[in-house]
Amino acid sequence: MSRYQCVLFDLDGTLAHTAGDLLAALNHVLESEGRAPLPMSAVRDYVSHGSNYLLRLAFGEDQPEEDFARRRKLFLDRYRDNICEYTRLFPGTSAVLAEIERSGGRWGVVTNKPSFLTDPLIYELELEERAACIISGDTTDETKPHPLPMLTAAEQAGVPPEACIYVGDAERDIAAGNAAGMTTLIADWGYIDAGQSPESWGADGRVANMHEILDWYHGRRP
Repeated sequence: MSRYQCVLFDLDGTLAHTAGDLLAALNHVLESEGRAPLPMSAVRDYVSHGSNYLLRLAFGEDQPEEDFARRRKLFLDRYRDNICEYTRLFPGTSAVLAEIERSGGRWGVVTNKPSFLTDPLIYELELEERAACIISGDTTDETKPHPLPMLTAAEQAGVPPEACIYVGDAERDIAAGNAAGMTTLIADWGYIDAGQSPESWGADGRVANMHEILDWYHGRRP
């Protein structure tokens, strides 16, 4: 019998493929300044690093502070207003969430994305009534890799941390889950750029697709 009662997911690059809308927002900023848009191949594996990273990727590290602030506001406004135009759940997600629910388990989201973006996205994905917890980057006083968001998620879901699996695509996800005493899995379909070394993150395992999470959840994996 499995010891797991809850599966927690990172949002961008794990639960939902958000790169299309983030790229659209970035290209909106580029085009507003007469610059050429970037292709998905230049951006996909970096979107989990956040808006600041993407703007530096597009405009360089040495932007004047006022230019960076203006670009960031334009980016966030465009993204907020078009947050689910291209975003979709990753393949298999709907079936996996339904199976967790069918078996009496719970699932939730722990992301560093701020709530003013997380909440409307979860609503547009029609998940807000189903999630046992939704922890955003400003829900607690700490963000991942600190364990506090993970522990808060477990508390809200009503399960002990050791009964949780956390699935993410960034080193901070695995560090936070490990520090909270959860089983941690790397989502190999996520936004992992070539400069990262997931094998060194200390995760309990890696999953190649959503359905492999169920093997762990049902106790068919160590």
